[in-house]
Amino acid sequence: MKITTDAVEIMENMIGDDPQLHQMYAEARINAHVAQLIYDAHIEAGLTQAQLAELIGTKQSVIARLEDADYEGNSLTLLKRIAEVLHRKVIIDLVPIF
Repeated sequence: MKITTDAVEIMENMIGDDPQLHQMYAEARINAHVAQLIYDAHIEAGLTQAQLAELIGTKQSVIARLEDADYEGNSLTLLKRIAEVLHRKVIIDLVPIF
């Protein structure tokens, strides 16, 4: 096996052919991606978590949870509210699994 420092490649090598691990890994990647999108958007808008929370009518702790890659309670409704106050749109796509 080729030596690599690419974290994604290392994870994929560790998972192997286990379908359950592949599912868990895919969900973790989605959660991390959503968390990063929210973080990047409010930072780019020059807002703190507290300011963003106030704009959408929630608490700073809710935004902090959304920005936690381990948080699994992402709500499409809440993501749409965040997108609206940051002048963005949520795009969801279903793509084929290879």
